[in-house]
Amino acid sequence: MAFRDGPFENLKVPLTWTAAVVVVVAIAASILLLLGDRRDAPGGYGPVRAGTDAATGPVAGVLAAPVRWAGAVSDYVGGYFFAVSENRRLKAQIAELQPWRDQAIALKNVNARYEAMLGIRTEPPVPMVTARSISESRGPFANARLIDVGSSRGVKIGNPVINEHGLVGRVIGTSGGVSRTLLLTDVTSRTPVLIDRTDARAMLTGDGSGNPRLEFVRGTDSVRAGDRILTSGDGGGLPRGVPIGVAARGVDGSWRVKLFSDRGAIDFVRVMLFQDFGQLVDPEALNAPPLSGFATAPSPSAEQAAAITDATTRRAAATTSATPTTPASTRAVPAAPATAAPVPPPQSSPAATSPEGGR
Repeated sequence: MAFRDGPFENLKVPLTWTAAVVVVVAIAASILLLLGDRRDAPGGYGPVRAGTDAATGPVAGVLAAPVRWAGAVSDYVGGYFFAVSENRRLKAQIAELQPWRDQAIALKNVNARYEAMLGIRTEPPVPMVTARSISESRGPFANARLIDVGSSRGVKIGNPVINEHGLVGRVIGTSGGVSRTLLLTDVTSRTPVLIDRTDARAMLTGDGSGNPRLEFVRGTDSVRAGDRILTSGDGGGLPRGVPIGVAARGVDGSWRVKLFSDRGAIDFVRVMLFQDFGQLVDPEALNAPPLSGFATAPSPSAEQAAAITDATTRRAAATTSATPTTPASTRAVPAAPATAAPVPPPQSSPAATSPEGGR
């Protein structure tokens, strides 16, 4: 064994002798510890063991510090490499679950839309069918949609189309399984409406923008910003009271309507199978005989019968006293009918009856 690059570089120690010395020293230390472990006194260690502990305590603490530091470093390094491997595993798991999370969010949104659509109730109730918007309609209308229900489900031209927020438009064409919906924003859309606060009538006119125009408002100061706009039901094409939007001033100063239906995507809608206001009335209530329950009158009680008899007697007495009596001697005798006088026969004049010889 040789020391290099130091003051002891020329010193050479045999390896065998070094190992032998170390072993001897270790054996001697072990013997001293065993001898010092004997109990000379009932309550304490022997003097050899006590002296050994007192001498080797500080040295052992100093020599144990690097061991503790080495253990801490080893734990830190092992924890670091474990964290790295765990981080890689979690990243791979997150990447695998990312598509499932996106699908879950999409399904949750669709489910919420369905629940909102199915929760729509009208008063009085109107039958409705749920539909899905297929695509934008290509044709003579700028703002129109195709929905996947048609005449096979009872949809007819003129039926109003709504979503969970309010009115979307109305059906303008239908086939067996597909219908065309004209939106409120189309330039050909005309919808009679009313202002909820004042009950004033107006006409909602689409002009191609996102906010249709409010025209022909009846009355002065009938509209204010924030007033709710509802369908009026005038003309019988739409039921009354379907929410449309709120009134707001446009950039040009005209009254416009912020549509409730723009709060969400128009991909799920419901078609109201409304034909006329006769659907809103119970036919059984109209056809019920009004006097069917009064065919037999209930029998009066004793008090009611006495009151009826008393009232009848008083009425008869009042009628008798009000009629005047005429004596028999003063009664007029009807005269005999006059007979026509006999008509005398016509008399001839003497000049006509005398003979000519009597002149």
